[in-house]
Amino acid sequence: MNVTFEYWEGDQSESVEFDRRGDPPGRYNIMNFQQLPDGSYDYVHVGDWINGSLNLWETVKFEPRLPSVVNSVCSKPCQPGYFKNFQSGGQEQRCCWVCVPCEKHEILLDEVTCEACAPGFWPDANKTRCAQIPIEMVRWSDPAAAVALSFSAAGFISAAFSAAVFLRHNNTPVVKASTRELSYLIAGGAVIGHAAALPLLARPSPFTCALARTLPGMSLAVIYAALLTKTNRIARIMAAASATYVSGSGSGGKHIRFPTRKPRLMSAAAQVAITSALIGVEAGVAGAMLALEPPDAALYFPAPGRARLSCNTSALGVVVPLAFGFILLALCTAYAVKTRNVPENFREAKFIGFATYTTAVIWVAFVPIYFGSDSKVITMCLCVTLSASVTMGFIFVPKLYVILWRPERNDRAYFTTATSIRCHVGGTRPAQKASSGDSHGSRNTQPPHTRPVAPSQQPNNTRKDSPPQR
Repeated sequence: MNVTFEYWEGDQSESVEFDRRGDPPGRYNIMNFQQLPDGSYDYVHVGDWINGSLNLWETVKFEPRLPSVVNSVCSKPCQPGYFKNFQSGGQEQRCCWVCVPCEKHEILLDEVTCEACAPGFWPDANKTRCAQIPIEMVRWSDPAAAVALSFSAAGFISAAFSAAVFLRHNNTPVVKASTRELSYLIAGGAVIGHAAALPLLARPSPFTCALARTLPGMSLAVIYAALLTKTNRIARIMAAASATYVSGSGSGGKHIRFPTRKPRLMSAAAQVAITSALIGVEAGVAGAMLALEPPDAALYFPAPGRARLSCNTSALGVVVPLAFGFILLALCTAYAVKTRNVPENFREAKFIGFATYTTAVIWVAFVPIYFGSDSKVITMCLCVTLSASVTMGFIFVPKLYVILWRPERNDRAYFTTATSIRCHVGGTRPAQKASSGDSHGSRNTQPPHTRPVAPSQQPNNTRKDSPPQR
């Protein structure tokens, strides 16, 4: 009702007020607990507080041992980064508060509200504004990237050197016997695998992301398409050996198996065509994935306060281009197992087996490491480089050793078919035993189903001037 009037007592007056609720204004005596001159302690009236007005007529004294003046407040101001959580008092008056810190990723919008920063931003020290987070990416100067790049550079130089040596000795027996056209394709696939480190480690962009998704799978396809064609050719040659020639007499004769007819698609042009068709399948798969998921750079936020720039490659975009290469690798491994007991002078089949076994182990370990690691780019880089290096080591190093350090072995005699063949592909026939009558009465006659061996097909151990077989 807001009433105000003067109250007189004698010659003195006092203002009397009532607020709209009918309550009089607050009026308090300010009492200070002090030490009196006689050494005792008591409360001393030092002032008044009337209706919001403070009037002190004596100095307020505090305990001299206190370090500073005592603050008499309900709540102290909040520090930066803290908001006020008001406590309700009488008549719903919010007079006191508790200071509560904002979350790590929030800034103080006003004294009672915190607001989260947008992805890619982080509060400053005072939590008054959001600042952009430094972007993480693989850089050339990173130790892991430097190691991966060093391995790739060494592998690239080795593959180029091996191809150059083969070109220099292109018409020698050791190069011809290794199906030189397919060997060049294998070296080219290794070069592609080592070169894949460049787009993988480069700053993400649509171009580098497209290369990073294409080159690893293409490298595997080129290498193992050529190796699959090579091992399939060896297996078909061995499986086609169906006719038997008996050398000598009696049960001590030696059995040499020869093919009854030449297998199809055995020429170098046919081998290259088959390999190219397999590589074309991989190119089609990689192109389809690029069309379904266009490559580009994207920001990812693996945790609050972190922003990473990388390619927008999904798990499907990683696995599908590599899947066809894994299928070729599995087929190569199967053929390597089947042809593991070919003659000694077909030793290349064994080296192909070693290469495929080792590469299979590398890629089996790749899957959990890649999808469970935070360093996906480095993992992919090292796996592709190791796969190419292992293949080059097992396939090319033995031939380079012969070409460069044992040139006397680079002779056609060392690549003549051995006298015995064990192969785990195709069917086998039991050798026909010569009867005792044949051994005594028909030593100079040949069985009707066999044919004489040409001089070039004679076993090497019947020639005294021939070097021993490998």
